[in-house]
Amino acid sequence: MKVLIIGSGGREHALAWRINQSPNLTRLWVAAGNAGTAGLAENLNIRSNEVDGLVTAAKEIGADLVVVGPEAPLALGLADRLDELHIPVFGPSQAAAQIEASKGFALELMRGAGVPCPVFASVRDEANAHAYIKSHPGPLVVKADGLAAGKGVLLCNDSEQALAAVKLCMSDRAFGEAGDTVVLEEYLSGPEVSVFAFCDGEHLSSLVAACDYKRLEDGNLGPNTGGMGSFAQPDFWTPELAAQVEQTIMLPVLRAMAERGSPYKGVLYAGLMLTAAGPKVLEFNCRLGDPETQVVIPLLASDPLELMLACAEGTLDKFQVRWETKNYVGIVMVSGGYPDKYETGFEISGLDEDGLEDTMVFQAGTEFGASGKPVSAGGRVLTVVGGGDSIESARERAYARLEHISFEGAKWRRDISSAANQGAAQATG
Repeated sequence: MKVLIIGSGGREHALAWRINQSPNLTRLWVAAGNAGTAGLAENLNIRSNEVDGLVTAAKEIGADLVVVGPEAPLALGLADRLDELHIPVFGPSQAAAQIEASKGFALELMRGAGVPCPVFASVRDEANAHAYIKSHPGPLVVKADGLAAGKGVLLCNDSEQALAAVKLCMSDRAFGEAGDTVVLEEYLSGPEVSVFAFCDGEHLSSLVAACDYKRLEDGNLGPNTGGMGSFAQPDFWTPELAAQVEQTIMLPVLRAMAERGSPYKGVLYAGLMLTAAGPKVLEFNCRLGDPETQVVIPLLASDPLELMLACAEGTLDKFQVRWETKNYVGIVMVSGGYPDKYETGFEISGLDEDGLEDTMVFQAGTEFGASGKPVSAGGRVLTVVGGGDSIESARERAYARLEHISFEGAKWRRDISSAANQGAAQATG
């Protein structure tokens, strides 16, 4: 198979790494890729939001499968365009991608399907937002309705903070058009977990779970980021909990999407809060997560291309998805100053030291410098991954590998998956 992967982050490097192991692979391209994917595939200079260019590239290379990493091209209708050309695509249609592209859409879908989620209101002007906040004093979560690169979620401890968050979204337009509509949600508490299922529009695979860390600093302090690390699978993820999530959340949503005429194909990602009343959905994403992919994809024992093609062609019920019984821990190395202003262009050393067993380095914000060696080129630069028979052994390997890698200004958390901090990163939202 000739395969085109869309995206340029650590998620896409991890996908390229795993797909490259498939005996069904003939040739691999990544658009736009990074310095890490360049060692596994041919990088194409096409950004993930350039839908016309991506469609043209898929036609010209004769792609047998297109694997879409980020959410933006899906929300822009890339899967629909490829489907019109009969090019199999691993990712949902534009209509189905609304489950991430509009938080209000996802919440209304869940309410209609009886899926447990926060009490919420969707508002389109500040006056209605103020009225709702006045009638719901206390903690609230304010969310920009549209895609905001993971930054449009504001946790508010009181009404004053909630009013300020609404102003930030709607008047200050901190998130652009994504904040034209704002969702006000009940503030939930408990451990968070990210749950992934492969879907073909009607059927879904067995579930796999991971926990990620959004805060910049140890102890879950500091500003929110795109993700500072993750681990899979958490000890609290039992067969009983997996069955409950499948029956009360994933299957009802899959059926509701099909009934709407927008069957969901690809990966369905549910961000859950394990509350005292049971699992509730914080959000849905229409793709694999980042940095969760970097610890989930190494667990996939089934052939990735056969699996993704089954999702695209609606034959997942004839395919058995198998997962390894291992644990993986990933630590994200970021540029100094991230998630605010940061400098790039610093040479990265230690990437080629592969002496440590069961470790991997997935590149994200990297490119080749003038010397021909990888340099930092973004906020999140690398994810260093370790595997083991327990979370503790996987963690030890990941941090041991990380000690061999350096670049100027590099920053990372030192408590990813530590025994005291495995509640996913215990969080509220």
